[in-house]
Amino acid sequence: MTDSRARRRLDVVKEPPKPVYVVWELTLRCDHACLHCGSRAGVERDAELSTDEALGVVQQLAAMGAREVVLIGGEAYLHDGFLAIAAALRDAGIAVAVTTGGRGITPALAHAMREAGITQVSVSIDGLEATHDWQRNRRGSYRDGLAALDHLRAAGVPTASNINLNRKNHAELEALYEVLRGTISSWQIQLTAPLGRAADRPDVLLQPFDLVELVPRIAALKQRARAEGITITPGNNLGYFGPEETLLRSIAAEDRDHWQGCQAGTFVLGIESNGDVKGCPSLQSAHYVGGNLRRSSLHHVWQTPRLRFARDRTVDDLWGFCRTCPFAKTCMAGCSFTAHAVFGRPGNNPYCHYRARDFAKRGLQERLVPATRARGVPFDSGTFAIVEEPYGTRSIVDRSDVVSLRIPK
Repeated sequence: MTDSRARRRLDVVKEPPKPVYVVWELTLRCDHACLHCGSRAGVERDAELSTDEALGVVQQLAAMGAREVVLIGGEAYLHDGFLAIAAALRDAGIAVAVTTGGRGITPALAHAMREAGITQVSVSIDGLEATHDWQRNRRGSYRDGLAALDHLRAAGVPTASNINLNRKNHAELEALYEVLRGTISSWQIQLTAPLGRAADRPDVLLQPFDLVELVPRIAALKQRARAEGITITPGNNLGYFGPEETLLRSIAAEDRDHWQGCQAGTFVLGIESNGDVKGCPSLQSAHYVGGNLRRSSLHHVWQTPRLRFARDRTVDDLWGFCRTCPFAKTCMAGCSFTAHAVFGRPGNNPYCHYRARDFAKRGLQERLVPATRARGVPFDSGTFAIVEEPYGTRSIVDRSDVVSLRIPK
């Protein structure tokens, strides 16, 4: 969810909460229809902010102390005011980055993005060609994404990439690095969470026990990339206090960083294209939108309970395994939107390396089984039950093999 430079700053922030890092959805219009898309992007929202309204938001962000804004969609460049908004952010002293699928980035647009002051563009590449095109739901998407990286580099725009990791593409991780290594300076790896369209395809999701083997692979790849001048960062829903935690979270080799809890509404802010505000761009809108910028100031929305939830949360708000974890006070159950996407509320997150290893040491693993379906609206999710089964079980088990079936309360 966050760019490596912003993640680095958030880890060292020692000041009162403010929206340091902002992810701003300019429009829900998109030229893809990705099968994992949390926002179910494609068609614009009702009553999206106009360019003039968005320029007013820029001034509010500057007044609140924002340091970096990442423009997303849908596709941010499909908003009529895309370049004007980017330039206004730059002029307000706010670093501007973009995350994109890259389909519409021509040499001319890449040059215009540089002129508007955009400091980094991350192009989403979700596997090798066949896999990426399947996940992005459009033939030719892979080649368009690589072409976008070339156009941006030629225009002098620093480039990065990101991947949503799941059962369909995780085996291609190392091979994809070989493709990207000469093109990017940073690479973010996050897990596909059961949010939006991904909630409709639970068979594609990684299982918690997959982290036992997956996280060491990512850590080894990070070590190699570091030696080659590329920074690999984990998304907010990957990792948590396994043996590789320091390596995963640290930018430089000499650092000793680690996960410090969900920063939603503490130093992170999400803005939806109709002006709705929530503490993180991936949070379930129905549960976490704290107000709308057409009706309230950003300063007011920032203090609402729905924006403050991570600031005000204590260990007593955790439950299940996470309540008893020795890292509970620091971790606070990991990524909030991922936990909510699994169980319908935050505070207990099965996508945890420490937790998966703990179960494995006891000869067990947790499997997520769909319990209720998502409604089919942007940033929605269903719920899952947990099956505890013998470690190493690789297929859906018969009830006779199940140690216990629990639907968390």
